[in-house]
Amino acid sequence: MADTLTIASWNINSVRFRMEIVERFLREDAPDILCLQETKTEDATFPAAAFRALGYKHQILHGQRMHHGVAIVSKIPIHEDDRLDWQANGEARHVGVRLDNGLRLENVYVPAGGDIPDRDANPKFGQKLDFLERMIDWSGKLDVPTLLVGDFNIAPLESDVWNHKQLLGVVSHTPIEVETLGRLQAAHDWVDLGRHFYPAPARLHTWWSYRSKDWTVNDRGRRLDHMWASPEIAQKAIAHRVCEPCRNWLKPSDHVPLVTEFRF
Repeated sequence: MADTLTIASWNINSVRFRMEIVERFLREDAPDILCLQETKTEDATFPAAAFRALGYKHQILHGQRMHHGVAIVSKIPIHEDDRLDWQANGEARHVGVRLDNGLRLENVYVPAGGDIPDRDANPKFGQKLDFLERMIDWSGKLDVPTLLVGDFNIAPLESDVWNHKQLLGVVSHTPIEVETLGRLQAAHDWVDLGRHFYPAPARLHTWWSYRSKDWTVNDRGRRLDHMWASPEIAQKAIAHRVCEPCRNWLKPSDHVPLVTEFRF
């Protein structure tokens, strides 16, 4: 019988501050591997012992004090592969590992890009677009089965946001971001697992702003978090879900976890 493998991805928005809900998620969902973004801690202060106590003894960390940061924790062996500086300034926004079954797993935190969708008026927006261009170059050279997960900070489809027309001028859903992300997807024929299992125009959100007192009332969500697979890996995916209930937990992140199950 083929083995199954469950991989989760979550922008946790400070792993130390939200460790209680991380532990709850791991107890209830028990993925084999968890990829975290925006951990906001140096490697030395990452709550490694708490993860080990839950069975996640394999840990690859790429942290940064108070900002950014990514980590991969796993019940099964993982081997560090790369830390790519797609931001070109040393920020901790990517870490990649290889699994013993040959799968390459890449965990990325794409910059948010600020509030103004103009490169000249807002350098952060230009940095975001340049980050994606570097990812495009990387994707075009990939020659191994790969799963790319993380907070892409872009909701590409009209049905990926609560109101397409209202958000066309808002960073994360602007035409230039959507076009650039489309070229990234085409560079490796990536399969968007979210839309593979929940084809548009189905509602599919992963993020809700903290500005809303009750996010469930107006449901102004966006699909900023993604799992993309090489075609041969996508064929092995048997289930995918967005864990919306986590948004109601104590001290929640503004993002919720994604989970995909594979059969190898």
